Amino acid sequence: MARLSNEQRLANIHAEMMAEFDAIQSAVRDDRLQCLQDRRFYSIAGAQWEGPLGEAFENKPKFEVNKIALAVIRIINEYRNNRIAVDFLSKEGREKDALAETCTGLMRADEQDSTADEAYDNAFEEAVGGGFGAFRLRTVYVDEEDDEDERQRIVFEPIYDADSSVFFDLQAKRQDKADAKRCFVLSSMTREAYRAEYNDDPASWPKEIHQYEYDWLTPDVVYVAEYYRVEEVRELVRIFQTLDGEEERYPQEAFDADPDLEAQLAGIGTREVRQKRVRRRKVRKYIASGRRILEDCGYIAGNCIPIIPVYGKRWFIDNIERCMGHVRLAKDAQRLANMQRSKLGEISALSSVEKPILLPEQVAGHQVMWSEDNLRNYPYLLINPITDAAGQTSVSGPVGYTKPPVVPPALAALLQISETDLKDLTGDQAQADKMVSGISGKAVEMIQSRIDGQAFIYMDNFAKARRRGGEVWLSMARDTYVESGRRMKAIGAQDQMQSVELLRPVMTQEGGIEVENDLSRASYDVVATVGPASSSKRAATVRALTGMMAITNDPQTQQVLQGMAMMNMEGEGISDVRDYFRKRLVQMGVIKPTDEEAAQMAAAAQGQQDPQAVFLQAAAEEAIAKAAKARADTVATVADAELTRAKTVETLSKVDVEETRQTLDILDKLGQPQTPARPVL
Repeated sequence: MARLSNEQRLANIHAEMMAEFDAIQSAVRDDRLQCLQDRRFYSIAGAQWEGPLGEAFENKPKFEVNKIALAVIRIINEYRNNRIAVDFLSKEGREKDALAETCTGLMRADEQDSTADEAYDNAFEEAVGGGFGAFRLRTVYVDEEDDEDERQRIVFEPIYDADSSVFFDLQAKRQDKADAKRCFVLSSMTREAYRAEYNDDPASWPKEIHQYEYDWLTPDVVYVAEYYRVEEVRELVRIFQTLDGEEERYPQEAFDADPDLEAQLAGIGTREVRQKRVRRRKVRKYIASGRRILEDCGYIAGNCIPIIPVYGKRWFIDNIERCMGHVRLAKDAQRLANMQRSKLGEISALSSVEKPILLPEQVAGHQVMWSEDNLRNYPYLLINPITDAAGQTSVSGPVGYTKPPVVPPALAALLQISETDLKDLTGDQAQADKMVSGISGKAVEMIQSRIDGQAFIYMDNFAKARRRGGEVWLSMARDTYVESGRRMKAIGAQDQMQSVELLRPVMTQEGGIEVENDLSRASYDVVATVGPASSSKRAATVRALTGMMAITNDPQTQQVLQGMAMMNMEGEGISDVRDYFRKRLVQMGVIKPTDEEAAQMAAAAQGQQDPQAVFLQAAAEEAIAKAAKARADTVATVADAELTRAKTVETLSKVDVEETRQTLDILDKLGQPQTPARPVL
């Protein structure tokens, strides 16, 4: 079989993409349209009268008291006061994992630098209002103007109008879409912008006959899609053995990218022991229009689709995914209340004063007086006499009087019912924000729990989205943050800034060398916790600490509690005070120091020692000196003893020789034969 050209391959991918998107969009179109209408209903003035209802009140007053918006805002405020935090945990259950803490700090720094709060807030608000929102992760260059700087970072970006622009394949059933194989993200461009960006004139598109329901080209805009495809790729992994017997794995593409890598490994004694083919999951990105594939962006960092969906409430009914927010069920009650208010306003606008009904000849000549009476308040009004059928003149009063409008009883009852329904559907929080004197703390907690219960489902669903965002970030970080010696900013749990060096070699206790902060081997579980905002948590911590100080008598414990309270205190100009008490707690061993704090403490210990430590060190040195002197005296005593013993032996030997010599002299004098003398010792 002949191999397809790149142009033909892209054409086949485009045809497959168009068919897939048409099937997805046709299945979820009605539900997504309701999501868009719900968001318009509560957020745009006048949108509550859109459709046939507005046409029925075309020439009548259309009042709008938007109570649904207040309910949505309450939920959004509840979320913003209880931000969701993401942490990485060891899969082996280790309580302290330095690499997991590094990953958490780096993700916080990426969120801070890319203003991720905007992406999160937009996604949550669209999910609460309409039922569906989304945000994205993307890699960008740190310095796009520097041709030699290839460092990248991960940013979090919002996706606006996600209900109209984000679509996953129909086979994806999980709420976080971790099982999705396809994803589309649409964006609209003017014809001029599209022509300038892609050098493609929409007017030249062929008028092909097809059955696609989605119109990619309108008279005003051109729609462009980011198309993500998950592919299973077979890769060759080469396994090498180092001099110390450890195994290292390198993908074949690493050797293709660096031809000198194999020679470098051979130079340090590393030899290849075997090869293995593995299946890996990769994500390929395309930019496409309704006509063709505009750009093949290649494989992106990580093995996950970097689009994170957020749902308000979600179901699968008739094998179709359906979702909604906090608005949909209350729309009819809101419309009915608006109708009753508008009708009541129309009735109230009519005159409530009884007006006389007169004949024209009765007011002839007095029209100005009658018309200005409501302004001038004349003491009396004049009318003319009238002539009856017999031709006689007679004075007669008004023929009759107008009646003021009467509010129908059904209107008042219906208005009350609609108000009650609206409260039930959006959550009745009347007087919930007011503290009544004498109320118990338990009652306050119960009221707050009832209020929180209305927002809990939205918070929990958003926590699932945040957890998925952490998983996607980690998969992208494993491919992005790989530069040895690169220093990056990290944010600690107390919002303190730290510096992290990637792939830093450190010496182990056994004397070996290992690499620290290697994100390529980071594999962790991701957890998302819903809790108060940082300022709220700190205020609660201060209250708890001050309460503990009142019930403890231990001075050291009180000192620790006081330092913790001051460290969590918030206020203008108090940052230096917090830093001071943090240093005190670190020196006391209450708080684990960061690497920088540990280095500063070590340097301070070398430059200035504690007097007590100096005394103890001097006493230890004196004891060592005395012990050495005692050992020397002992050695000298032993040496003297050995010397005395040697002298004694020498003396005895000299005495023995002298005696032998005297004996020989005596024998000579007596003339006796001599016997052989003993050898002199």
